[in-house]
Amino acid sequence: MKVLVINAGSSSLKYQLYNMVDESVLASGRVERIGMDSSIVTHEAEGKPEVRSVSEILDHVTAVKKVLEMLTHPEHGAVASMSEIEAVGHRIVHGGESFKSSVVVTPEVKLEIRNLFDLAPLHNPAHMMGIMAVETNMPNIPQAVVFDTAFHQTMPDTSYLYPIPRVLYRRHKVRRYGFHGTSHQYVSEQAASYLGKPLESLKMVSCHIGNGASCTAILDGKSFDTSMGMTPLEGLMMGTRSGDIDPAIVPFVMNKEELTLTEVNSMLNKHSGMMAISGISSDMREVSEAMEEGDRNAKLAFDMYAYRVRKYVGAYAAAMNGIDTLVFTAGVGENSSLLRKAVCEGLTFLGLELDESRNAVRSKEPRLISTDESRVKVLVVPTNEELIIARDTYRLITAAAQ
Repeated sequence: MKVLVINAGSSSLKYQLYNMVDESVLASGRVERIGMDSSIVTHEAEGKPEVRSVSEILDHVTAVKKVLEMLTHPEHGAVASMSEIEAVGHRIVHGGESFKSSVVVTPEVKLEIRNLFDLAPLHNPAHMMGIMAVETNMPNIPQAVVFDTAFHQTMPDTSYLYPIPRVLYRRHKVRRYGFHGTSHQYVSEQAASYLGKPLESLKMVSCHIGNGASCTAILDGKSFDTSMGMTPLEGLMMGTRSGDIDPAIVPFVMNKEELTLTEVNSMLNKHSGMMAISGISSDMREVSEAMEEGDRNAKLAFDMYAYRVRKYVGAYAAAMNGIDTLVFTAGVGENSSLLRKAVCEGLTFLGLELDESRNAVRSKEPRLISTDESRVKVLVVPTNEELIIARDTYRLITAAAQ
């Protein structure tokens, strides 16, 4: 079976086509600037050079049509015809409490996703546009949806409830949901496999560190707690997000600066984090370079960033009464040996010993970066959220056809 994985944003669409026989990627690409007359399509099929085109793509229906044209193109494509694509899987950011696992798309599922728009107003409507665009272009193709929040539905109420009036949970489902679930699931399974141990036997902290970042405590193979909350704003300091702050700061700043709710929300999500502290960039590479050149604000931003990751790892070690495995993943986690070192150097009290020569190695494969004597095994595991979506889609559609 060939499965097309789609991650639709409000003005973009990313895709990968998998051959599920060997889980190989047959093609991948992205459509950017949807809604404009200068939309950009970037496409690369296995064993063929990348191609790029600029054209008018005013909506997601046209974007999906363009993707299918590229996939079936006689020169640049990966399949002879659209009929070779047997299923489509979508990433959905927020599943609320309604979805504890991936599901096949039905009218009832689409209705419930719409009901969850309030919980993820920037993401879920865009994902729904992706689903509807596939229905228009491929009316008979089965679809499945995979939720970022589903992996965290195993959290106990001590982890997911906030200490605020319970009526807010009952009426509006105000609680911790967590995100990056497909990534935390994938890397935890890969880490256990690498170590040759059952996932259920490990006390693990998974650190998905990219422009958006989260830590998850994984106990008995399940999400026990996670740093992101009802929205992706809570938790770690991120590229442009503040992470944890005193909630009283919000009304205080709104009053002093005469800000609206929209303006303060934009401040915390788009103009805070590493960008705000460094005054340079939200990109860890640029901040690290500036720090090494002696920029004090860049060093402060880096130190704050690493400190908050280390603090969460320590907190989760306490919450689980120990830690066996620490995993780094995503863009920064996989590529910044400097950040990994800064985090691990403050965790030696756990019996964690970083091997600096191993930490300096770059690889696309899972690898150990702690010493052989370290009580806590530290790994770098490249994430693959799209593969989790493809696997779940394949499993669901195959089961539904039987």
